[in-house]
Amino acid sequence: MTTQTETPDGSAQSSEGFSRRHALGLLGTAGAGAAVTPLLGAGTAQAAPLAAPALHLTADSSGTSPVQGLHLTFGADPRTQMNVSWITDKPVTRPVVRYGTLEHGFGSKADARTVTYVDGTSSRTVYVHHASLKRLSPGTDYVYMATHEGATPDSGTFRTAPRGRAPFTFTSFGDQSAPQVTWAADGTVALDANSTPATKDIVTGIEQVAPLFHLLNGDLCYANLDVDRVRTWNNFFTNNTRSARFRPWMPAAGNHEIEKANGPIGLGAYQTYFNLPSTETDAELAGLYYAFTVGSVRVIVLQNDDNCLQDGGDVYISGYSGGRQLAFLEKELKAARASRDTDWIVVAMHQVMISSSDANGADLGLRQKYGPLFDRYGVDLVLCGHEHNYERSLAVRGVVTGSETLTPNPVSTATDSIDTGLGTVHMILGGGGVSGTTNQSFFKDGTAKVITAVSSSPGSNGKRTSTYTKEEAIWTGVRDTEHPYGFAAFTVDPGRHAGDTTRMHVTYYNVNKPHGELSVFETFTIHRKRSDGHTR
Repeated sequence: MTTQTETPDGSAQSSEGFSRRHALGLLGTAGAGAAVTPLLGAGTAQAAPLAAPALHLTADSSGTSPVQGLHLTFGADPRTQMNVSWITDKPVTRPVVRYGTLEHGFGSKADARTVTYVDGTSSRTVYVHHASLKRLSPGTDYVYMATHEGATPDSGTFRTAPRGRAPFTFTSFGDQSAPQVTWAADGTVALDANSTPATKDIVTGIEQVAPLFHLLNGDLCYANLDVDRVRTWNNFFTNNTRSARFRPWMPAAGNHEIEKANGPIGLGAYQTYFNLPSTETDAELAGLYYAFTVGSVRVIVLQNDDNCLQDGGDVYISGYSGGRQLAFLEKELKAARASRDTDWIVVAMHQVMISSSDANGADLGLRQKYGPLFDRYGVDLVLCGHEHNYERSLAVRGVVTGSETLTPNPVSTATDSIDTGLGTVHMILGGGGVSGTTNQSFFKDGTAKVITAVSSSPGSNGKRTSTYTKEEAIWTGVRDTEHPYGFAAFTVDPGRHAGDTTRMHVTYYNVNKPHGELSVFETFTIHRKRSDGHTR
């Protein structure tokens, strides 16, 4: 069960202000908010500060659980709101975040609310503390530290989203896992089956690009497959806090976030760990789908097990929202495309509508439900995971007439400069670090497979059996057959005046063996006309 214990929430000016000198002592002079150019030239972003000794607000108390897994997510308005979250193994008192600018010190504070869940396999209670920082200034660098009674503070920095149209960079991948060994059921030490060194190397890669925010497209840590699910989640946050304390990591829940006996539909752990800008009023659905705007980009995040056919989690939950998520999607798409302030619509989700890999395959359920909406409202990018490889489509709109699989119809053969005003580009970014990669499983005969049905009841493996139908993969654009791991960076050029052309410059980076160095696999550009150049 997931429960909440709350203390007063929001930001407030504190008489216990901290000076610029204290801020520099906490973060180190390298964290003084100096902007640097990303190492690989992916776009404009802020550098991560170097680690430094923490400032002790109170003496450590014996038995006090430390601040662990510090991570950020955007609030409802990324220009003025940021959520700071951390984990403890035990209950704590007075969880709080103190924050401010380097010029004015830690003059503000936000009390945190505590949310808990009891893991259904170990009966362990996990405590997560969420502080919502509000009334921030757009396009501004902040420093913050999180603590609770008797604990050493942990700290980070972040930059709020800009006001209006502005250049910025964001990144994306899915299917990460966590670098770890674990205790096997017989008490021996075992390598977690989903772990690879790339799960760590890719976080370092994100920090080299230094985006404003990161999209994590499902199958975060694969805790549902592990003996100790709580340990896996802890290792996931321990690994990712090297980046997620400096920039929001905005997740989509994938099929491996569905955990038996964790919440009404198995997503209780995910919903507890992340404080997301959800507008859903049903607590069972909160945080599973949401949207936010940065500059001229509207990002819509979905949880696809509601609408896909494939049975991929611990529990089969297809249709869990009773149509509410699909209604949310259409409402968001309609509003975004009608806005003169929004140029780009980006959908982040896990399962896929295109795939030419002999792995999971594309899902007809998503094509049936999402496809008409993506076409009607002119979605620019769909970012997924699920297949453990890199593939992107040509721009597609509509379907091939008479196709049983609703084969997406390519509207252009361009792969280097693409007008997304004509069609949507789908990207599979499943190289986040998990083992079991599928880059060697691409069909070589120009075909693909699509899940067109599942059995009405589970088979001997506990899963509903998928029925596959082959199709001609006329929509496929670019595939990486050689490298299993990598991520994409997107740099927004907003254009110069009303009605101008706006562009996204996309770079796909490989994270290479054995040392995790980055190399560029490909670059391309998508473009469209700004929405403020015509009357509605």
